[in-house]
Amino acid sequence: MSRTGTISTKGQVALAAWPFLNRLTNVNFRSALIFALTVCSSPVWAQGEKSINELRDALVALAPGNVDPHEAELLSVTAHTMSRRLAREYGVHGDPAIHNFLINIGAKKRGICADYTRDIGSRLKEFHFKTLVLHWGSAYAKESDENNALVVTARNQPFQDGIVLDGWRRGGRLFWCPVKNDPEYEVGRRGLLGHLGGYLRTGITAWKEDFQETAWLQDNQSPVAEPKGRR
Repeated sequence: MSRTGTISTKGQVALAAWPFLNRLTNVNFRSALIFALTVCSSPVWAQGEKSINELRDALVALAPGNVDPHEAELLSVTAHTMSRRLAREYGVHGDPAIHNFLINIGAKKRGICADYTRDIGSRLKEFHFKTLVLHWGSAYAKESDENNALVVTARNQPFQDGIVLDGWRRGGRLFWCPVKNDPEYEVGRRGLLGHLGGYLRTGITAWKEDFQETAWLQDNQSPVAEPKGRR
């Protein structure tokens, strides 16, 4: 995975512990996972535990009985912690739109939406989930307000029924919601009405699947070299 900055030694310990813990049969999964993450004494777990738990439950609810709760927990914890860590590595402070401006003038190197999506996706794909599937979502592709984010579905489930994972939107604090219920990327928000703070409720999402990037996430081909938009 292409990243700026270095991974802390404590962070390496926590992530490296996963393969070993996954082989333990007599240890409660959640306890083992929390232990691995708290090795680094990070405040992220305490601050984001509610969001972590709710995302885990939402992932399981995509296909109750089919989605492995252990996979849902691992994906949720990893996405949240990676998003926070990447913001630090990118040097994000405050509004991500300002950070994008700094990138455009050459003051910062990385931290646009596609960087978050690629770096979080690179980490998640290493787990080779069996019951959850990674997709690459784009909203308003190739336009000035383009956004890119991960979308997670249950296996054999359509993209539109998935959950958006957006590390960029809140400057490293992971945003997530169902694709169909993303209020900031509903078609009616565009144009003058959207800029004035109101919008027509259309129920039409702006999120669409980028099949080339999805193929990379699913290990079907090499990463696409073409740079993404500046969001």
